Amino acid sequence: MRALDYQTAFHLAPVGLVLSRERIIEDCNEQLCAIFGFERHALIGQSFEVLYPSLDEFERIGERIAALMTSQGSYGDDRIMKRADGELFWCHVTGRSLDLAAPHAAGVWTFEDLSSTRRVAIELTPREREIAAQLVTGKTSKQIGRALDISPRTVDIYRARLMRKYDTCNATELLQRLLGT
Repeated sequence: MRALDYQTAFHLAPVGLVLSRERIIEDCNEQLCAIFGFERHALIGQSFEVLYPSLDEFERIGERIAALMTSQGSYGDDRIMKRADGELFWCHVTGRSLDLAAPHAAGVWTFEDLSSTRRVAIELTPREREIAAQLVTGKTSKQIGRALDISPRTVDIYRARLMRKYDTCNATELLQRLLGT
């Protein structure tokens, strides 16, 4: 029988786990590799950027993470991520910083694949993905604008674009399509 220790628990956890330094993957478990479709050796030493749909999203979300971790010590959201084969999918991401003063210096992250209940069915721009990720949390245009450092009117413009792309008539229908219900 295999001994149960912290390393065994880390590698066999039912969610993707990552230990990071300065947004570089120091270690990851088998579930993370299964979620993203990478071999473990291909991720160790890589920037988290390889898991994002675009460099722009990697940078903007990194800025948002740093601001929240500095004040709260942890971060969590649902966002669209990218598998090794380029497929985009919804993922629930949570993280905790080991040092509030340096939020990216060292951290522990979890990743949960939401693709079985939420599909990415339509091609979206990076900003549309960010707005969609905020909409599914139930935030208002004003709250989304604050979170993304854009005006509420800009949020409304992107929401209208999303409604056209998803062929919906109102915000409730859009939310249902984004959630895959």
